[in-house]
Amino acid sequence: MSDTGAEPTSPDLEQPPQAEVADPTESEQLRQELAEAQAQVSQHRDQLLRAAAELDNIRKRAARDIEQAHRYALEKIAQELLPVRDSLELAAASAATADAASLAAGQQATLKLLTRAFERFAIKGIEPVGEPFDPQRHEAMVMQESATAEPDSVLQVVQRGYELNGRLLRPARVIVARAPGPT
Repeated sequence: MSDTGAEPTSPDLEQPPQAEVADPTESEQLRQELAEAQAQVSQHRDQLLRAAAELDNIRKRAARDIEQAHRYALEKIAQELLPVRDSLELAAASAATADAASLAAGQQATLKLLTRAFERFAIKGIEPVGEPFDPQRHEAMVMQESATAEPDSVLQVVQRGYELNGRLLRPARVIVARAPGPT
């Protein structure tokens, strides 16, 4: 190698090409496009902030509505049960002076009020006499031999069960039939 005082040049060490000087109209166009892009960014940012605020308001409103629903969920059923209570109070107040027939009529009227309230809220009684015993809906109190009923079927209801919109509120307490044993 000869030493000429100059260092050899490699392609990696080459200087990048100088940017060409843009003409003034192209520069002005780029500035205008930049200003438009910045305006769009500002507009989109504003829209994003408004959407975020609206979403936050919707969440707060939904939380308030849920709280109100929980707080006043029983209001309608309570309003339906008030006449039942009134009827029972009237019967208790007149029990000393009323005869048996008027007390029985008052009890029937009170039972009708309660039945109507249950119907309005889709509360249905479970009366499974003759049906197969279902531990999901029935609570067996005792098993009793029966020559007439199918084994493992409900022979008698001791306490009625109830469902609310198909969901079990209380199982029916029942007496379950079993086959008669050898005598």
